[in-house]
Amino acid sequence: MRTHVKVTAFLFLTFGVLLTIGAFFSSLLFGSLAFLIGATREEGAPIGAAAMGITGIVLTSVLLAFSIPSIFCGLGLLKLRRWARLLGIVLAAIALLRFPIGTAFGVYALWVFFSKRTEPLFDGSPGSSAT
Repeated sequence: MRTHVKVTAFLFLTFGVLLTIGAFFSSLLFGSLAFLIGATREEGAPIGAAAMGITGIVLTSVLLAFSIPSIFCGLGLLKLRRWARLLGIVLAAIALLRFPIGTAFGVYALWVFFSKRTEPLFDGSPGSSAT
């Protein structure tokens, strides 16, 4: 089961990094669009630029709100931290709602976390070498 925990950790890290990259590009895109709209001399340009800027801020914030916990969870799972298993269960349950990839990942992660052979890995005891 140690291999499954590592795979789950790398998947959390991968999703977290991809969401962080998406957050960076969404802020760049919406910031650029807000600038371009604001640079025009149209009548509603300031309102459009403000709306574009606010949309970019909200989208970036939402993406970061999902990416940061995923990255922390992945790092914690690699170190077999007990809190990472609990965070992983919560994040996997949320991922179930993101059909189809998130659902498949959520089912796999929950299977890993709730397996009886996985729990001893997170005890921290010397004899916890379940594979």
